[in-house]
Formats: sequence, structure tokens, C-alpha cells
Amino acid sequence: MTVARINLMLALALAVALIAALMLGEVGLSLAQYAQAFSEPASGPGLILWQVRAPRAVCAVVVGAALGLSGALMQGLLRNPLAEPGVLGVSATASLGGGLVLVAGAGMVTGAVELAAMAGAGIGAAALVAFAARIRAPEALILFGVALSSFAGAATALIFNLSPSPVATAEVMAWLLGSVQNRGWGDVLWVSAALVPAAALARLSAPGLKALSLGDETARTLGLPLDRLRLLALIAASLAAGAAVAAAGVIGFVGLVAPHLVRASVRADPGRVLLPSALAGGLILVVADLMTRITPTDQELKLGVFTALVGAPLFALIAWRAARAWRV
Repeated sequence: MTVARINLMLALALAVALIAALMLGEVGLSLAQYAQAFSEPASGPGLILWQVRAPRAVCAVVVGAALGLSGALMQGLLRNPLAEPGVLGVSATASLGGGLVLVAGAGMVTGAVELAAMAGAGIGAAALVAFAARIRAPEALILFGVALSSFAGAATALIFNLSPSPVATAEVMAWLLGSVQNRGWGDVLWVSAALVPAAALARLSAPGLKALSLGDETARTLGLPLDRLRLLALIAASLAAGAAVAAAGVIGFVGLVAPHLVRASVRADPGRVLLPSALAGGLILVVADLMTRITPTDQELKLGVFTALVGAPLFALIAWRAARAWRV
């Protein structure tokens, strides 16, 4: 199966999932009301469709795409199937930045949390780039990312410990659990504005990732500028992951699972897996968000909790199948 056909199938599945997200919800709408929503966007059904469901569903798509792209980039760059945005600490530093703003009481300021989260992601990315410039071993970069993630996580926990306001603490906790609930078109534009340049940088990195899969020495023999490749890939992955955390909080396992679901179809080419991973990430997250909305619970499940509950067993299944293939 060609990569173009895989991308087409994923795009069609994503379109179907997006339509389902628009059609289903707590408030049932008849066909006549849907027709009214299209003809009269300012009507009651129109507001439900275009101001509540549509931006939430589209936000889930772009956030999932950003996480899937970021995970595929990191796995290709580090040649490690366990790499994802959370491994290198970018998600953790972004969470720390957003948490600081919420505890400071500036969460109601438009764009303050998003800017702080992006700034945190930028600091984390800068630290990674500086480390990668000195230490080129991918294993060392992973260890540094784990240390950075642990430190940012401890600092976030310190916020909970020292927060003087229970309300601020609850806001930070809710944000860290991850959700696209009550997200608007501004959040969609925010993530999209970061995803576009990230995708462009990822496209520039794609040929180098394929050469890098042969090993550092072979890549250097082929004339691959490793420092430039690492810089482009890290910036792209950090930009995408930071924007996703800024808009939806911490959502795990999407960046880890999405590349694994499509890697076999593209013959494990790390350069060709980028776009399918982004499409798979968007599909995973819009379906997961739809499930959180229609699951009959007194309080809506947080998206980050749901993806972890489903993603962990799914990834265990993928690992089990991979282990069986290695035995053969």
C-alpha cells in the first residue's frame, strides 16, 4: 500500500470522525435543526454547532496532529520507539509555564496561559538544542530530556504545594489533566499558527531522518549535516508539542502511539511516517474527545485521563506484537 493511499484513508477516517463529533453530543439536534444551523448560524442550533461542537472538534484534530507529528519527529531523530513529547521534557516545561500563570492569578488574561506555556516549551527546547550541540549521542539527549522533565514536574508539584489559593490549584490540576472542552476558534488558530511552521520544518527534516536511521557514521558519510538536522527536528517537535500543551493541557500517549500505528505501513521510514502520524494523531484525539462527551458519567471525563486509560493498554498490545515479531 502506498503512502498516498494510507494518507487518503486516514484523511477519510478523520473526516468521518469529525462529522460524528459535530453530529453527536449531550444536546440532540434533529435534521431540521441541523439545516437551521447551516442556514441561520446565529440561531440556537447554529450556536451549538458552530460555537461549541465545531471549534472543540477541530481543536482536538489540530492538537492531536501536533502531538502525532512531534512524536514521529522525536522517534525518528532519536531512533527510539519510546520517544514522545513528554520524554524530552518539552511538555513538562510547557505545563510549568502555564501553571505559574494560573497560580499567579493571571489565567483570565487572554492568551496569558498560552504564551506562558509556549515560553516554557521554548525554554525547554533551547536547553535541548544547547545540550544537543555539545553532546551528540541520542542516548544522552534522552537522559537529559528525562532529567528536564523530572525537574519541571517537580517544580509543577511545588506550585501545588505553595499555592495560596485552592481555586488556583484546582485550575492548574484541571489544565494538567488535559481537555479541549470549552475551546474556541482562537485556540484552533493558536495551535494552527504553530503547527504550520512546525510541519514545514518537519518536511525539511524528513530526508535527513531516513539517512539518520542508518546510523550517525553512515549519515555523516552521506554528507548529512547532523547538527542542522537535530536543530530543525527539535524546533519543529518542540513548537508542535508546546502549542498542543498550551491549547489543551497535558495529553499523553497520542504522540507515542500514533507513529506506531502507521509505521509498518510506510516500511518504518522515519521521513515518510510524519504526515500519517499527524493524521493518525488527529483521528485518535477527535475520537477520544467524542468518547469523553458521550460516555454517560456525572462529570465529563478529562481528555488526558481518557487517552492514558485507552493508550496504555493499546501501547502494551503494540509492544507485545513487536516482541512476537522480533522472536520470529
